[in-house]
Amino acid sequence: MAAPIEDVPIRDASIRLGQFLKLANLIESGSDAKELMIQGAVTVNGEVETRRGRQLVVGDVVGLGGVRSRVASG
Repeated sequence: MAAPIEDVPIRDASIRLGQFLKLANLIESGSDAKELMIQGAVTVNGEVETRRGRQLVVGDVVGLGGVRSRVASG
């Protein structure tokens, strides 16, 4: 059974992946994001993502360590 998805609202039309990981409380700092992405631990819409600056839009689902968060409109 898949983990429930938590909606995390953003203010603008898009947000960078590294910023979203912090906003969703999945990481503590940007350096954490870089390391986790190098390890292949972060997914966007089910696919491994290695670009910290990837632009996310409403509806995108980010996964890390079994936790999934969806970009929602603020």
